[in-house]
Amino acid sequence: MTNHSLHVGQYDVTLLLDGLFEAPADVLIHADGDVARQHAIANWGKSTLQVDVNCFLLRGPAGALLVDAGTGTSWGPKYGHARAALRNAGVSPDEIRSILLTHIHGDHALGLFDGGEAYFPHADVFVSERDMAFFTDPAEREALPEARRGGFKIAEQLLRVYGPRMRRIGAGEVLPGIETRPLPGHTPGHIGYLLRGSDHSLLLWGDTLHLGDLQPGDPKIGLAYDLDPELAVGTRMAVLEDAAREGWIVAGGHITGFGRVARETPGYRLLPV
Repeated sequence: MTNHSLHVGQYDVTLLLDGLFEAPADVLIHADGDVARQHAIANWGKSTLQVDVNCFLLRGPAGALLVDAGTGTSWGPKYGHARAALRNAGVSPDEIRSILLTHIHGDHALGLFDGGEAYFPHADVFVSERDMAFFTDPAEREALPEARRGGFKIAEQLLRVYGPRMRRIGAGEVLPGIETRPLPGHTPGHIGYLLRGSDHSLLLWGDTLHLGDLQPGDPKIGLAYDLDPELAVGTRMAVLEDAAREGWIVAGGHITGFGRVARETPGYRLLPV
């Protein structure tokens, strides 16, 4: 998948590559247990995974907006390149008026911040109501180990920095031609955004899939970063089937470029657009 821009409905969509995330293959999990997990890793034949970290610039009649915001300067020099890509696209942070988050994780939300200030000073931030409820719940925070509490810290920062300009959203149309799709599992309130057009539609599915060359063929494969792995599997299967049936173009936080979902035996396959 090499194309990094397309037109859908009333929007020109440009993929902004923020960096490349690497992790050992041990972060893979499988719904059928450890034997299936080891089998999947062996068949895949890779000791490490490397995935894109993406966000998306949308330009339409109301101006420029983003879906997710990358990492900013928070994850070091290997990341944060979406900001330069945005400038290269001729858009300044001041021009962004809306930012639609798929979920509250660092590689999607930390780019909203410039130290203790807003990197996008005029933007409203649209965030899943369910994710905000979860990541501001002290009991849920205490139930997770410290290493998995990053989303709670980001939620605090969102409220502090963007508070009056935060828009908590549920299912349905959020902006003209853009509707939310609940995709729970990776986080409780994880959502995608469906852009509808007369010729084709585009689903920006966030982290429903991380590995475009592996998970479509076996959607029971997940990553340790899914907060509810069982629910994430169900969501992944449903989205792949929906996309194949409807002919949607798909893109996400960690797959390369834009693609379409084709049914295979077994599972599915991502084909480049």
